[in-house]
Amino acid sequence: MAVLHNRISQEELKQRLYAETEARTTISFYQYFTIANPQEFRDSLYKQLFALKVFGRIYIAKEGINAQISVPQSGFEELRACLYAIPALNGLRLNIAVDDDGKSFWVLKIKVRDKIVADGINDPSFSMEQRGKYLDASGVNELIDDKNTVFVDMRNHYEYEVGHFVNAIEVPSDTFRDQLPMAVDMLRGQEDKNIVMYCTGGIRCEKASAYMLHHGFKNVFHLEGGIINYAKQVKDNGMDSKFIGKNFVFDDRLGERITNDVIASCHQCGKPCDAHTNCKNDGCHLLFIQCEECAEKYAGCCSEECKETIHMPVARQKELRKGVENGQNIFNKSKARLRPSPRLKS
Repeated sequence: MAVLHNRISQEELKQRLYAETEARTTISFYQYFTIANPQEFRDSLYKQLFALKVFGRIYIAKEGINAQISVPQSGFEELRACLYAIPALNGLRLNIAVDDDGKSFWVLKIKVRDKIVADGINDPSFSMEQRGKYLDASGVNELIDDKNTVFVDMRNHYEYEVGHFVNAIEVPSDTFRDQLPMAVDMLRGQEDKNIVMYCTGGIRCEKASAYMLHHGFKNVFHLEGGIINYAKQVKDNGMDSKFIGKNFVFDDRLGERITNDVIASCHQCGKPCDAHTNCKNDGCHLLFIQCEECAEKYAGCCSEECKETIHMPVARQKELRKGVENGQNIFNKSKARLRPSPRLKS
């Protein structure tokens, strides 16, 4: 019987990844389509991808699939053939990472979820059948300076902070489910304008475009393949990039460099910096921006308190973490930055 779940420790898996001699390609893709039996689909896909030595994170739901993976370069064509053999995925666009060291994932995880992207939509009349028009890189560059066009970033603050399209507006909410109704409210009165939605790989902005149409907006577009595909098209065609800075990605890299612009700053000293990291305190793991000097000063931690904690005996650190959800601040979007994690006083 084929193994359908990982049974090896994370540490050993990471060691195996870094011991590999063949380079890997990092890929993202998604597709909205109906899956009658998500668990059965998941198990079948796991067997096939496991055999191809694919690592990564994949979500399966009745509404479709959402994946961020890596594959040994020699297995790329076999992977594509495997995916294209599924009728609904035949011809699927595979977004190849722009800035890739091949060390993005070290284990394969495929999970069944209620939605492939949590949206909070409970309206039975909402449908993904009616969605915005695709825009490629040239279409984006044509529209971005049009006064009758509004570019809307459907990503979180920590993503927008390090890179975004010129003049794009941020929807300042903590989750995608909150952003959808907020975007509608922010754009009321502009129903006749060109509304361009964008996100990392396309999955959020595609759903957002359908949501905007559902709420009466008429000229709605979304960036095909998201920022990842835009950056590739710009590079391949020698175009000017209207996206500046870094594209935040949800894997071990935490970002892809799109342009040399550094538009963010270190959360501790304020100098120009766009390098995300997670606090080294296992009871915190806050995601924040930290320059090299502050990384040395604070030992990779977000605060003096967390720095003190990581130098305590391991047993004491474990005692302090009791009752605290480990890593609770990873990808925490709150603008009240660098708040220390809950812990007992030492």
